[in-house]
Amino acid sequence: MLDLLLTQVRLQKETRLMDVGIRQGTIVYLAPSGGEHLPEAHRTQQGNGGMLLPGFVEPHIHLDKAYLLSRMEQEAASLQDAIRMTADMKQGFTKEDMSARSMAVIREAVRSGVTHMRCHAEVDPILGLSAFEAAIELKEKVKHALDLQIVVFPQEGISKSAGTAELMEEAMRLGGDVVGGITYQDLDLSAHLQFVFDLADKYGKPIDFHADFSDNPEQLAIAEIARRTIAAGMQGQVSAGHVTSLGSLERGQAAKAAELIKEADLHIMSLPATDLFINGRGDQEKQRRGLAPISLLREKGVNVVIGVNNVRNPFTPFGKADPLETAWLLAVTAYMGGEADARQLIEMLTDGAARALGIQHYGLQIGAQADMVLFAVASERDILLDKPEQRTVWKRGVKVAETHVASSLQGLL
Repeated sequence: MLDLLLTQVRLQKETRLMDVGIRQGTIVYLAPSGGEHLPEAHRTQQGNGGMLLPGFVEPHIHLDKAYLLSRMEQEAASLQDAIRMTADMKQGFTKEDMSARSMAVIREAVRSGVTHMRCHAEVDPILGLSAFEAAIELKEKVKHALDLQIVVFPQEGISKSAGTAELMEEAMRLGGDVVGGITYQDLDLSAHLQFVFDLADKYGKPIDFHADFSDNPEQLAIAEIARRTIAAGMQGQVSAGHVTSLGSLERGQAAKAAELIKEADLHIMSLPATDLFINGRGDQEKQRRGLAPISLLREKGVNVVIGVNNVRNPFTPFGKADPLETAWLLAVTAYMGGEADARQLIEMLTDGAARALGIQHYGLQIGAQADMVLFAVASERDILLDKPEQRTVWKRGVKVAETHVASSLQGLL
């Protein structure tokens, strides 16, 4: 007896309608629809030809500094402005305040179809371990609906901000999932990377950097990250967000850097809402888009994924925790408008992001965890273009969110 049977759903790379059966949180049945003998199930839901996707994976988000617009006394005009303004506002953060704002983001993400998330919890002398502790409590609180990975993140720098190294060590000891780094905050890149890689080695954890967030083609910490990853034998376990300076590099040089990134099997996290808002401001003409070179990286076989990053703060004063909104923005700005592009973008939100986060038993196949989101439209392109609000979300086979939309037009044929 199945716990749940979904009938007549469309799956990626399947031309036929399919039925999907779940028992004890795991997919145990997959078969074309229309068979004579459906398995018995406690609950059955009709898919009506809508597309069923694996749950979205949000690979890069800052929960503890979301929803800060009402606290801002001015708008940020640069990356350094955003960092400084946020550091000033952090003086007034409390654990309860960070938890409430974080939970608002998580609720919106779950409604949107997110079943896995990696967040960056800021660890520094301003906040101490309070942001990390809030994230640890949230991880337990929301585990029925969302698997949360926590990056121990030194936003203010490590050597630049005395005491941060010790706080990071303590956070990892207390259960941090990922060691974070931020290459453009400390002057000594080599020392910064050495500390991060050593800490990751000590605790047997992956690494997630903020790197090369600029238009400066000479800012290429990503190359040194790749070399150290290879030397440490950590291929596939290191991620880097932003990497926008690579987009200002001459094509031939960028191609060589992309080949090195591929050799190291680094995961590149494009954060278009923030990258587009912050970058390109210094160009008086021929203004750059300020993105990592998505098409070049993918041509070289690099795993590129998409993150929301910030929600309504100095770094990104708009947006919400819906991965489809961010993917749509990247589609427009990275010239990814075709049908095949839509499939790639959805893959970047699902399987690609799952690989970046090291998630096991993911996807829509026998034996996978039943984390799923059902849409009423029939293709990846329809999902990307429509960003339909009507969605049903399951975590380990249990329905955790369902959104219905009703509209009425008066006097129109």
